[in-house]
Amino acid sequence: MSETYDFLFKFLVIGSAGTGKSCLLHQFIENKFKQDSNHTIGVEFGSKVVNVGGKTVKLQIWDTAGQERFSRETYNALTNWLTDARTLASPNIVIILCGNKKDLDADREVTFLEASRFAQENELMFLETSALTGENVEEAFLKCARTILNKIESGELDPERMGSGIQYGGASLRQLRQPRGTQTQTRQQCNC
Repeated sequence: MSETYDFLFKFLVIGSAGTGKSCLLHQFIENKFKQDSNHTIGVEFGSKVVNVGGKTVKLQIWDTAGQERFSRETYNALTNWLTDARTLASPNIVIILCGNKKDLDADREVTFLEASRFAQENELMFLETSALTGENVEEAFLKCARTILNKIESGELDPERMGSGIQYGGASLRQLRQPRGTQTQTRQQCNC
């Protein structure tokens, strides 16, 4: 029996090597820390079905290989990652900045305030996470998914648009999932 869901959202986890991207993915999917985490070569993939705002959403998560190590340089590389994401993806892309490894507070090189300010200046959501303890990992994915769902309901994102990274879960239920305003317009057109 296949999974049923209202929407499919594609997530891309990008950033420098050694920042814990694969560990975040593993913590979210498996609810445990990936002890033997080697550097990702190419792309890893995982998926999970979650409930968001009363809708069943399948998150398809692609984990990419990075290039640097956990340090101040990983923060400095954010602008390049952000530019690439916004250039290559949908113009209405939803981005969350995860300050991972929150459990290593003693080794911190970027303050919460500094990262939070960067996120605000670049119109990003921001959470500090820990793939080791699981703190805010699920919340990061769900917060992103809620924002995407809100953009679908407001009409900013269209699951029918190729390359949007989102799609309907089942063709037979599309009419039921249209934003409220669209349903009203469709009914009015049919009644004319």
